[in-house]
Amino acid sequence: MAKDNMSFMVCCANGAGSSLMMKMTLEKVLKKLNIKPSKIHHCALSEGKSAASQYDVVLCAQNFLNMFKDAEKKGSTVIGLRNIMSVQEMEEKLKESGIG
Repeated sequence: MAKDNMSFMVCCANGAGSSLMMKMTLEKVLKKLNIKPSKIHHCALSEGKSAASQYDVVLCAQNFLNMFKDAEKKGSTVIGLRNIMSVQEMEEKLKESGIG
């Protein structure tokens, strides 16, 4: 998978505080991994569920993984996190998924 120009979406329950902080964490991790995304979007689960298949990579809290089965079937990489603020966990999960 080409690492640059990938689109990322981060989701939290309401699309306000947590997803914005997740987006900032993701930006740090991508910079560290020297990956230049085409787009990083943060949103609520309600929007994320319907839009997920339009993104290369979707990140969410682990307990929301099952909401993105359709996107996964359509080729999106869906990553669940135990600690959505953890730079280390996000970096590890991206590497495990072949990104980074």
